[in-house]
Amino acid sequence: MPSLNLQILIAACLGVAIGWLTGTLPADAPVREGVLYASTLLGSIFIGLLKMVLIPLIFTSIVVGVANLQAHHQVHRVWGGALVYFTLTTSAAMLVALVAANLFKPGAGLSLDLFAEAMNDFEARQLTLPEFFLHFFANLFQNPFAALANGSILAVVVFAMFIGIALVAGGDRYRNILVVLQEFLELMMRIIGWIMRLAPLGILALLIKLVAEQDVALLSAVGGFIVLVFATTLFHGIVVLPGILFLTTGRSPLWFFRGTREALITAFATSSSAATLPISLRCAEDNLKVRPGIAGFVLPLGATMNMDGTALYEAAAALFVANLMGIELSLAQQAVVFFTAMIASTGAPGIPSAGMVTMVMVLQAVGLPAEAVAILLPIDRLLDTVRTAVNVEGDIIGSVVVQRFADRG
Repeated sequence: MPSLNLQILIAACLGVAIGWLTGTLPADAPVREGVLYASTLLGSIFIGLLKMVLIPLIFTSIVVGVANLQAHHQVHRVWGGALVYFTLTTSAAMLVALVAANLFKPGAGLSLDLFAEAMNDFEARQLTLPEFFLHFFANLFQNPFAALANGSILAVVVFAMFIGIALVAGGDRYRNILVVLQEFLELMMRIIGWIMRLAPLGILALLIKLVAEQDVALLSAVGGFIVLVFATTLFHGIVVLPGILFLTTGRSPLWFFRGTREALITAFATSSSAATLPISLRCAEDNLKVRPGIAGFVLPLGATMNMDGTALYEAAAALFVANLMGIELSLAQQAVVFFTAMIASTGAPGIPSAGMVTMVMVLQAVGLPAEAVAILLPIDRLLDTVRTAVNVEGDIIGSVVVQRFADRG
């Protein structure tokens, strides 16, 4: 029996091949409809199973992680190290995007008439920067039971951090509660092991659906932008992030990619950092030997706050829309894009309909029409695959880097 890593890799390749063949069939062909129905059903079950364990896993891993770090007086170093790392990598991602977009000018020469109908039919949900902060902080501190029920990840993270600190502050009085939560965390990891046996089937189904449903005509119309986003995101994921890993820890990129293949392929197929979190924790702890206390703190925090791929995409998209409109963004305007995209990518999980709302905010910050988001909607799912994989990669590398930083203290 091949290893799970190999099974997932084979499933990903088969998914792309079967998806491409299915996409060549007529839209009303019974075989196409049957394959798409089966892949949608299987993919939904797999993502549903991952989301089922997501909130209990985040809550327990953060509580146990913070309690263990606080007990060893490491919480300040880990928190500080994570914050510096998140800021550094997100800044690097956006610089890569802005430099590449200025060099290659995606969208220049394209006719805006191609997208006129989509823009007319689209109603943008507009949000100013003050309103964004209001939504963000309102969703940061809320009823913990509502947050757990609604899956408000950032609010769950904040509540769990308070519980973890309180458990340590209470000393021996709350030791039994901490032991129960540690055992519950072990229970969650056992369930994740069972779910991972279905990962090859789930990834096969998700990739069949993704590839089969792509609109080839649209992809060719905005091909330059798609290539730019893929190339810059891959550059960040293959050169920049592994470079930071090597410079700070001395670990080789090959060692890292071998240990995280499951998580990265799952992130690519699901397009969800949050849904991939159970697998990311498993890879970091079992394969990269990151201590559970640090992995349980940095990875859930990174899944909500460290969005390198998202920030890169939003910066590139703003310049793409400007080129479509025939507008030359000045250096000062690009600096506004840089800071707005950084804030937006960090706070995105704290507000509803996050992706499109934050993209609108970045466009509005430099006076571009919010309706231009409609141009990006049809290709967003395709681009979301690679940027999610890089988001997850950045989080896992962050846990390794932060552990090295904490150990030096």
